[in-house]
Amino acid sequence: MLNKKIKTLLIGTNNQGKLKEIKNLLPKNIKTLSTNQFNIISPRENGKTFKENSLIKSRYFSKKTNQICLADDSGLQIDILKKKPGIYSARWGGKKSNFKKAIKRVFRELNKKDKDWKIKKIKAQFICALSISYLDRKIACVEGKVDGRISPIPRGKNGFGYDPIFIPNKYKETFGEMKLSKKYKLDHRFKAFKKIKKFL
Repeated sequence: MLNKKIKTLLIGTNNQGKLKEIKNLLPKNIKTLSTNQFNIISPRENGKTFKENSLIKSRYFSKKTNQICLADDSGLQIDILKKKPGIYSARWGGKKSNFKKAIKRVFRELNKKDKDWKIKKIKAQFICALSISYLDRKIACVEGKVDGRISPIPRGKNGFGYDPIFIPNKYKETFGEMKLSKKYKLDHRFKAFKKIKKFL
């Protein structure tokens, strides 16, 4: 069945922001299903990399539903914090993944590292690993990255997660200030999608 074109795809996430963005990036001829329709809680992510965690999710949701599943694992890496929060990006927001809380923690950690960080260029990257699995079989696993810097204050209400504090290189606005159509054309998820398109 996997040699044929994929017609129906389960998007393996309970994060509504990710769900919306992935749906917008997928070809329109693919019918999408969400984990909400199956009422499945997310698996424990105990991988050591974005790719490992993405595969944990795509395999888990595929086995639970018997559907081909596309899953994403993504996060923010900050150079002077030794690439943290990294794979723990959502967990910095506590049990409910509250990103206002997560952003406050980022600022606290930066203050501890360098009290003058707000007047410096704090390099950061957004990473996105995308995988497609059918049951235990990995169909594809790719990674996309966008480089940028941290804004000293959260700006903008678009996007989700850490978008209000991430300014991509060559731009002055944060992902949170950008129109979604503009952000979708240059973010880490879009770059990963360009690599995974051939499998869809």
